[in-house]
Amino acid sequence: MTRFPVGKLPAKVLARLLERYRLEDERVIVGARIGEDAAVIDMGERYLVAKTDPITFATDRIGWYAVCISANDLATMGATPRWFLATVLLPEGKTDEALAEGIFQEIHQACRDFGISLVGGHTEITYDLNRPLVVGQMLGEVEKDKLVTTGGAQIGDLLLLTKGIAIEATAILAREKEVHLKERGYSQAFLERAKGYLFHPGISVVKEALLAQGTVPVHAMHDPTEGGLAMGLWELAQAAKVGLLVEGDEVVVLPECERLCTEFGLDPLGAIASGALIIAVSPEDGDRLKKALEREGIPCYLIGEVVPPEQGLRLRRGDRTFDLPLFTEDEIAKVFTWKEL
Repeated sequence: MTRFPVGKLPAKVLARLLERYRLEDERVIVGARIGEDAAVIDMGERYLVAKTDPITFATDRIGWYAVCISANDLATMGATPRWFLATVLLPEGKTDEALAEGIFQEIHQACRDFGISLVGGHTEITYDLNRPLVVGQMLGEVEKDKLVTTGGAQIGDLLLLTKGIAIEATAILAREKEVHLKERGYSQAFLERAKGYLFHPGISVVKEALLAQGTVPVHAMHDPTEGGLAMGLWELAQAAKVGLLVEGDEVVVLPECERLCTEFGLDPLGAIASGALIIAVSPEDGDRLKKALEREGIPCYLIGEVVPPEQGLRLRRGDRTFDLPLFTEDEIAKVFTWKEL
């Protein structure tokens, strides 16, 4: 029997399981499916948007990560994140009050930063863990005519990307592998910049997602996470049943990211990419949205277009065009042993 690697369950297996065991009532507007960032439930005047997500790579600032990542997925649906629950699992033999309080402080700080209420969850010390795990559950709401889905991308749409790629991977590598990198001669100034990617340019996309939704008619948004930009684009294409032509030369890899990916032999296209936002809009709205984001200090790049599904997912670099590479296992998994993960 084939054993799966660390990372997301293979998409074909997950799709089959979701279809086989689907249970949805008539109030479910968006249910469990490949590519969609959150569930949407009809609550009468508005939609309730719900998301759960674990933090599995990061340990430093894990509580802050948990809130931020879950908030991202609601914002990509056009929803305002409002209520957060956390399941906090702590390792046997390593947990004291300082560890627990540190995680709670991080969750509290992130909730305060994003205007979110911490409303519940569960905390326990459990066996066979070597580090804390936090699973976040985020709830929010959106007006019915403001809902955005990943599956809304339309043939002919432009693909915009904010900030650049592998922002989260850069922060994780610098924070989790700081000792190794110092031994390799990296300066403290470089490491502080890379660790600071968590906040600048930042792994949150809430501001840009809500700004985009309020500026032009957005057809689709998606938050690329594990598997990087490449998997994020694949998920968007799967959800919308379209093809994509991606201009690889227009995809910005930030300096510290490029250096750390080179150090560890990683492809930035496949490295965990929270902080970037994929947006699909009509050609007539692309320039307007790009300028609106840039006025708010959010870099935005035109990286491709949505094409008919029979054209597939293609990446163009210079005068060469080839299939977009896919990363079923996130590139940064190469850096950690199974015990660390």
